[in-house]
Amino acid sequence: MSEGFDIYTVIILVLAVFIFLRLRSVLGTRTGNERRPQDPFVGRPQTKPEPPANDKVIPLPQRTSEPQRPAQPAEPIAESAGDRWAGVAEPDSAVARGLDQIAAAERGFDAKGFLVGAKAAYEMIVTAFAAGDRKSLKPLLAREVFDSFAQAIADRESRGETVESNFVSIEKAEIVGAEVASKSAQVTVRFVSKLITATRDKTGALIDGSATEIADLVDVWTFAREVNARDPNWRLISTEPL
Repeated sequence: MSEGFDIYTVIILVLAVFIFLRLRSVLGTRTGNERRPQDPFVGRPQTKPEPPANDKVIPLPQRTSEPQRPAQPAEPIAESAGDRWAGVAEPDSAVARGLDQIAAAERGFDAKGFLVGAKAAYEMIVTAFAAGDRKSLKPLLAREVFDSFAQAIADRESRGETVESNFVSIEKAEIVGAEVASKSAQVTVRFVSKLITATRDKTGALIDGSATEIADLVDVWTFAREVNARDPNWRLISTEPL
């Protein structure tokens, strides 16, 4: 019995060893340094790209700080009106002194730039008035002037009259007056322009002007704006035809 028992025991031990070796060869052994399984919901870390093999990378030039230049002395402010308002006003004239007042109250005032804007406004106002365009006139005129223009347009419309107008050119625009009054900068400009204008009655008959002839027009207009106001626009406050 002991001999049989020993034989069966040996057979079982051999089978156990055989099965263990088979499992070990299939599953392997864990050392503690194995890589954890990848979680599909976790993004993969970005790897640093390898440099190109052909080495054709052109580096951008580095910005270098420019050497500090010595401070330039401030240009002296011209004391004579002739230097300051050259091409706009005669030296030591009433206009030049008035422009000095405006420049002292309104930093950055540019008389030549003002004239450019005044000429553009003049053409827009003349054209809009002829067309009866109240919407275009309103932001360019002071309230009293707008009311006067609007009334003239309404009177014309009530008579059934129409105006045909073709603005040809502004021959000259010169500042003839300037001052600061009650915190209001005021500049008066004399315009000489060429215009083709014809007024017709409700039947279409010509009652004033000409549809073909160019007429010379001379106007003296005064523009104003509140000194240092946020609104940079100048508005027409008075007109004086000559």
